[in-house]
Amino acid sequence: MLKTLPKYSRPREKLIERGAKSLSDAELLAVILRTGYAGKHVLSVAEDLLERFQSFSQLLNVSYDDVKSVKGIGEAKYTQICAMREIVERSLMEGLAEKSCLDSSVMCSRYLKLVMGHYEHEVFACLLLDSQHQLLRYEKLFNGTLNSASVYPREVIKCVLNANAAAVIFAHNHPSGDCHPSQADQHITQRLKKALALIDVKVLDHIIVGNETYSMADHGQL
Repeated sequence: MLKTLPKYSRPREKLIERGAKSLSDAELLAVILRTGYAGKHVLSVAEDLLERFQSFSQLLNVSYDDVKSVKGIGEAKYTQICAMREIVERSLMEGLAEKSCLDSSVMCSRYLKLVMGHYEHEVFACLLLDSQHQLLRYEKLFNGTLNSASVYPREVIKCVLNANAAAVIFAHNHPSGDCHPSQADQHITQRLKKALALIDVKVLDHIIVGNETYSMADHGQL
């Protein structure tokens, strides 16, 4: 059905002629999904998906039960969405593993936004880093309620030692969307920082993920 559109309006042709940056969000998604269904072309299906889930960040983390509520989306297209998410996550992780996380704060925030931004409850996690501040791995440690997560220093230390990490970046999400740290956030950060100092492990940052991301290091709160 896209053949009924002018050639310059078809997403794949537009991408070839003008580059991927010229495409809208719906057009990019349409290229991934490839086909629509009888009576509706793929661009309209892509628009329906983005309207339903509001953003790429939300869409990339949907379950099959959620996404199949959109007409035209079945197992095949769901696997395409999952594959797209995995490619993005691996690409960001590769970048963090190749560069110092201190020099890749934007990429670091993007990675955390991708892996944590969709949770409906609080999650506390660590980016475990080597002596060059390159990523060893991401470790989700604690799950909480909608408003808080119980964080135990002993478990954090155990995780750090198991990874043989030399430094860490803490991260947790605020399901409310407000990324500013609470007094409890500041308290646990200082408590963990003191505990890890005893084993010569540096705390480089604590990033809070909401609608945006907030770096406590950037705001002088470490």
